[in-house]
Amino acid sequence: MTSAVADGIGTPSPRRRSKLVLRNTLLGWSFILPNFIGFALITLVPVVSLFYVSLTDYNVFGKGEFIGFENFQKLVADPLFHRSFINTLYFAVLHVPLTIVVSLGLALLLNTKLRGVAFFRTAAFFPYITSIVAIALVWNLLFSPDFGPINQFLRFLGIENPPGWLTSQDWAMPAIVIISTWRDMGYYMILFLAGLQTVPRELYEAARVDGANALQRFWNVTLPGIRPTMFLVTVLLTIASLKIFDLIIVLSPGGTQAPNQATVVLSQFIYQKGFIESKFGYASAGAVALFLVCIIATVVQFLINKKRSA
Repeated sequence: MTSAVADGIGTPSPRRRSKLVLRNTLLGWSFILPNFIGFALITLVPVVSLFYVSLTDYNVFGKGEFIGFENFQKLVADPLFHRSFINTLYFAVLHVPLTIVVSLGLALLLNTKLRGVAFFRTAAFFPYITSIVAIALVWNLLFSPDFGPINQFLRFLGIENPPGWLTSQDWAMPAIVIISTWRDMGYYMILFLAGLQTVPRELYEAARVDGANALQRFWNVTLPGIRPTMFLVTVLLTIASLKIFDLIIVLSPGGTQAPNQATVVLSQFIYQKGFIESKFGYASAGAVALFLVCIIATVVQFLINKKRSA
């Protein structure tokens, strides 16, 4: 009798087991289905539609006709697309390494037991949640060629002709890189801080016992320990840099014409063609090009990381 009871409690019948599996399956789907539906409606369907629209001459005034790869052929011959593509790469090449260095430096500095470290971490993160319009207003005043405090300081140091910053064709993009780095460093500092917490303290103690100085401990203990975080930050930062839009659109209100197209990027080109010139098919072709650039950059980073981890 004892065995029968045990069988009844410990090994449910096949019918009861199938009900339990069905119940757990429905419970699991009830958790993920709302998120999946939202992803499908807001992201998946528009992305799939984007590829079809890029093959049409669709605009807001009429029905789009299928024209094959004609939009992509126009992109290849479009000087504005060339300019925006080069500027996008220019921004990413400057912004990604500069932001990594600054945010990692901040994380290392604020990973110590300083008095008031929580306040400094909050202060460093604050620019990331500040309004883009407020950031643009403040930095426009700071970068003012004639009356801005930055150029006043440069003149104090003896530089007679300081840069024109946002009004200069040569300095507009570096100025935006500086502003974007200042805004983003707090967010990536948090990610690096999380990565630094995972590095075992025993490794640092062992390195000190072996006579390693601070630079050697950073190179041989810290960097290998935060490699997964570094990879995540690099991927996120590269994609965000390639899709930069909001900061440039508020700092360069002249759009693709100011200053002399020195700051026009791919996202701004897509916005100009789609929402100002109503060429949605052509703008979609530009969006597909930006999508492919992001995919290629991400795949290359995954391959490099896999090779280093092997």
